[in-house]
Amino acid sequence: MYVVLGANGRAGGEAARALIERGEAVRVVLRRREQGEKWADLGAEVAVASIEDAEAIADALKGASGAFLINPPPVSGDPYTRTEELGTALAVAARRAHLPKAVVLSSIGAQHASGTGVIATLNRFEALLDRVAPSIAFMRSGYFVETWGEMAETVMSESVLPTFIEPSRKIPMVSTIDVGRTAITLLGEEWTGKRVVELTGPEDWSAGDVVSAFAEILGRPVKSVFVPPEGRAALLAEEGVPAEVADALLGMYEGIANGLFTRQNDNEHRRGTTSLTTAIERLVAKAHRAGR
Repeated sequence: MYVVLGANGRAGGEAARALIERGEAVRVVLRRREQGEKWADLGAEVAVASIEDAEAIADALKGASGAFLINPPPVSGDPYTRTEELGTALAVAARRAHLPKAVVLSSIGAQHASGTGVIATLNRFEALLDRVAPSIAFMRSGYFVETWGEMAETVMSESVLPTFIEPSRKIPMVSTIDVGRTAITLLGEEWTGKRVVELTGPEDWSAGDVVSAFAEILGRPVKSVFVPPEGRAALLAEEGVPAEVADALLGMYEGIANGLFTRQNDNEHRRGTTSLTTAIERLVAKAHRAGR
């Protein structure tokens, strides 16, 4: 039995689906019972618990051979305080449940305790979860290709991709398809102690490469528009992003610009197999469905 947190999110969803497709017994942990219907239909067991509820999470983890653990993306409040609360509760839960193995979603750049905005919360998250299971792997992923899906409708309607990352700058990126696949691969491996596994796509990509992929799929020219630092806060405010969350997100892009979003030589390195075009094609298909 494998337990997956965040199954209704990008990475957790991919991990849960990959485990189910492999024929494994899966328990997904969701905040609300009504979110679990689609997972029950796929054959998964559904547990209802909030990550900050250590007792409920411990119950959800009991009997598991391993678990995929996450710090959910911040949507409100102070992301750093939230990480402290969630990480502490999750550590208590894992120990109470005697969880034997854990794969914890983190990010490239999490070796830095500051200077990386929201990524720095994962530095703390890793520290809080260190040694909570005899076998633990911190999977530091690249920038999710699927994050560009937030701009897919703009690209499709205006042939423009706004970007906070300088268009020619190549950075570690990866599709959540590969995040899910790698998570379940790690859960199936045998080891003792702590591992740090850095995961990227087949190659590093830039916002310009993302533009080219959109253009290829849409069959028309697409251009990137670099949003300078002084214009970003206003754009996030227009999208309804709370100020504390926006500050953390903007700090991430500052860290990328300052060269802190990088691999560490002494960690394990893996590359996924999902191409940029395949990942972007899926985002376009999803945006088409949403627009019907």
